[in-house]
Amino acid sequence: MQIHELKIKKSKSRKKIGRGGKKGTYSGKGMKGQKSRSGVSINPIFEGGRSTLIDHLPKLRGFKSHYPKNQIVSLEKLEKYFNASETVNPQTLCDKGLISKIKIGVKILATGEIKKNLTIEKCLVSKSAKEKIEKAGGSVRTTN
Repeated sequence: MQIHELKIKKSKSRKKIGRGGKKGTYSGKGMKGQKSRSGVSINPIFEGGRSTLIDHLPKLRGFKSHYPKNQIVSLEKLEKYFNASETVNPQTLCDKGLISKIKIGVKILATGEIKKNLTIEKCLVSKSAKEKIEKAGGSVRTTN
């Protein structure tokens, strides 16, 4: 194959605007201004310097922490749902429906009375709840 036998693909030429003709000198872009220039890129939120609609809307008030609060379980719930000498941990609490998520911490508070000897594991326990559990013959292991 010789160089004069090569076939050259014609690339489509870019549309030239503003050269006269049926559309006139402005070629449908309007007169002057930022949007009539080449290479324009305006943020759709920008409204020419005036306050945008987003600025007029009320701001959401308050604060939401990234760290969720502990799920609270009372001693009376443990008394109701657990048998004597059972272990209480986030998994067993979730299985019985006392808490919703295992990943969020659990804290046992001293609301109500307890008479069963339970073993508490991987849960935070208030001071008074710990006293009541140990008085009933149970034990608290707080290692997570």
